[in-house]
Amino acid sequence: MTDDAPDSRLPLSRREVVATGLAAAAGFGLGRNVAATPPPAPAAAAPPPAPEAAPGVPYNPRTHLAMPTRNLGRTGYQVGLFSLGGQATIELPNREQEAIAIIERALDLGVNYLDTAAAYGGAGQWSQKYIGQVMKRRRHEVFLTSKTHKRGYDDSMRLLEQSLEQLHTDRLDLWQLHNVRHQGDLDAIFAPDGAIRALTAAREQGLCRFLGITGHADPHVLAEGLRRFPFDTILLAVNAADRHHLSFIEHLLPLALEQRLGIIAMKIPSRGRLLASWRPGAGDDRYGPVGPGTLDIREAFAYVYSLPVATAIVGCDDVAQLEENVAIARDFTPLNAEQLAALEAKTASIRRQALFFRNWERA
Repeated sequence: MTDDAPDSRLPLSRREVVATGLAAAAGFGLGRNVAATPPPAPAAAAPPPAPEAAPGVPYNPRTHLAMPTRNLGRTGYQVGLFSLGGQATIELPNREQEAIAIIERALDLGVNYLDTAAAYGGAGQWSQKYIGQVMKRRRHEVFLTSKTHKRGYDDSMRLLEQSLEQLHTDRLDLWQLHNVRHQGDLDAIFAPDGAIRALTAAREQGLCRFLGITGHADPHVLAEGLRRFPFDTILLAVNAADRHHLSFIEHLLPLALEQRLGIIAMKIPSRGRLLASWRPGAGDDRYGPVGPGTLDIREAFAYVYSLPVATAIVGCDDVAQLEENVAIARDFTPLNAEQLAALEAKTASIRRQALFFRNWERA
């Protein structure tokens, strides 16, 4: 069953919030019956702010000249359109040389936001360890984030201690709840000794600046989390197939905009499954029948960048892939409503593999 119809339960003002956000980010209206407006001409690159103007705030002097920047919600941080995710090569064991090369090159190219998690790289926690090798020298250049996948206070605080040690820093810019999937997660997180107590304690102790929530599976669960606690950011899974099942655009993005959160997108190419270049490997059919995708990487990025998101995180296999992704962000031109609808239509036949991370047990 698909879920691509507008939500009749959504108040009109909430829809207007999305439309306003879309227009601000991409120069078009949300409504399918609204005449498309041409995207605005790219603005001249703004001169980068002086590093001393904001003591303690990460600053990469290359970012503003490398790609468009957007405001990360009420954090006030100006983040580049493309950000580096801590998965792919960066979470693989015994790949230190390749991983560090990707991270170093990302910063050299102007990336100013790094995403990782205690769970990335399994028990070895490789992602944090590799990133930490670069943070020894370049921590001041990036907005550094990590996550707790534990749901209790004690376990989360232990994870945070490990994260800070592995990342060679005394403070995260953003600490997040990792992959909140169902009501049971929320019940555990918001219990008296739940993880939300760890997040608030960490911020009070100066171990992180901002707090966030993340998830892939169900927009309604994440929306309930946003109603329970005043988070600063949300990391959400969204791509060109989004409207075909449990749409985050319809059911979650409006509330995030209403709360002025920093909105970070993930799963843009869906680990390659959205792309025509993808070929299934052993075990890839565990989510159902699979085959090549239907978009190219520029179309996949253009769809998400045309939404009111601050940035999109993507893990990279190698330096060449990273360089291509930064170039796509640099050259991005917003899509209008008709172009977005066309890309959505192209993904209908592959919606299950493109949204493999969604809760398919829920209609």
